[in-house]
Amino acid sequence: MTTLRLRVAAAFAITACLVAGCSSSSDSGDTGGEAGGTYTIWDPYPQFDGSSDWVKLLTRCGTDAGVTVERTGYDTTDLTNKALLAAQQGNSPDVLIVDNPVVSTLADAGVLTTTDELKVDTSAIERNLLAAGQIGGKTYGIPIGANTLALYYNKAVLDKAGVDPAAIKDWAALTAALEKVKASGKKGITFSAIGTEEGSFQFLPWFWGSGANLTQLDSAQGIAALELWNGWVKSGYAPNSVLNNTQTTSWQEFATGDFAFSENGTWQLANAKKTGFEYGIIPIPSQAGGTAPAPTGGEFVTAPVQAKTGRYAVTEKLIGCLTSADNAYTTDTTLSYIAATEAVQQKQVATNEELKVWVDAVKAAKGRTSDDLGTKYPKISQPMWTAFQAALSGSASPADALKTAQTTAAAATK
Repeated sequence: MTTLRLRVAAAFAITACLVAGCSSSSDSGDTGGEAGGTYTIWDPYPQFDGSSDWVKLLTRCGTDAGVTVERTGYDTTDLTNKALLAAQQGNSPDVLIVDNPVVSTLADAGVLTTTDELKVDTSAIERNLLAAGQIGGKTYGIPIGANTLALYYNKAVLDKAGVDPAAIKDWAALTAALEKVKASGKKGITFSAIGTEEGSFQFLPWFWGSGANLTQLDSAQGIAALELWNGWVKSGYAPNSVLNNTQTTSWQEFATGDFAFSENGTWQLANAKKTGFEYGIIPIPSQAGGTAPAPTGGEFVTAPVQAKTGRYAVTEKLIGCLTSADNAYTTDTTLSYIAATEAVQQKQVATNEELKVWVDAVKAAKGRTSDDLGTKYPKISQPMWTAFQAALSGSASPADALKTAQTTAAAATK
């Protein structure tokens, strides 16, 4: 078995932790990078059909590059597995758009080219967003945009409790607000603490907001973050349902109008307008004050390794088209993402002032695989979600749960 196939096989095991019919580029009849051939693009947006603006953009980018684009949309998990299988078979698409935590897995498996190899310009991309696609000092792809987390609030609930959301700048102020809300007869905060990557995604702003680092889950700062969540549940400021809540069911709780706050993402903006009550959004506060680093969601546009390297010239044109300022603005608006460049972010805020809080949150955000964690991240995330599940269910103290988690993560990432 070749080195690439061994690395790809190993990556399959890692991919299972990350969740959040293959077309061939080698049998399309083209010769190297000549115009007029067929170039394949795989993306995780199966909800968009051929009549959508997204697919029309892909087609137009192909036309501008002088080629025909053959696009396939897959479910996120299915896409990653198919990308690994295609690489094993020497049958990768020319352009692959994948969830940002998966980039390091595919790169480590030898599936992706670097931006230097492809000559893709990343100079305008926000550094904290680009970091999610970096491993070993190399960059593999370019973010199409990003989403992240903040706190939605119900204005009527806060008014009744006498809480000014603008005054919530740290954990102490937030907990005091939750106490007032409960005393007023309403419910405090809802979030997702489910035992999956979705729960880890929601825990990270509090974990990072304490100053904790993923390489030491049981630090004093990490314990403080879990004690915060645990205290809210014990005090009745957060419901026991958080243990099983996905981000969707958590939002459904908030949409009842009974809760003061919901930790959720940019993707709920359209739903927020449908709740029937006045809402607002504030950043997730860090323990000592200021905006906590929340994890970035969103996809990277990447270029898988091709046997015919002459194809890369056209691939670079396709990626350049998809991530150009005008096209990024349209795509990020469609996906409810914040753009990856400051210029387009400013355009978004100029068009919709409500997005300013999200731009600020994205500027403070960080990738889950950043800090050169790469493929170690899923081996840390699973013990972490196991820990907060144990603490919130009452089967272990926050300190003991995170001590066990750190032992497990350290052994898995040696």
